[in-house]
Amino acid sequence: MNKGELIDQIALKASVTKKQADAVLTAAIETIIDAVSEGDKVTLVGFGSFEARERQAREGRNPKTGDKMEIPATRVPAFSAGKLFKDRVAPDKE
Repeated sequence: MNKGELIDQIALKASVTKKQADAVLTAAIETIIDAVSEGDKVTLVGFGSFEARERQAREGRNPKTGDKMEIPATRVPAFSAGKLFKDRVAPDKE
């Protein structure tokens, strides 16, 4: 599913226009990105959490030459799925 298809589904389920659904989805995504980039954690109960994580410096290899190289430390965005999301994707089989 791409963004256009997601907007179609949101508009259908929320009984709003596609333009309104697009505006709300875009605002939500921008708000999450802004919060995470400022170091905040965004938690949507049942869905999951977005946060920035520190990745330590490490040694890697240049795939072309095979030479060792230092990969610098960095911050990366991360998503952790919530329980409801995990259960819907992989339900417990009893």
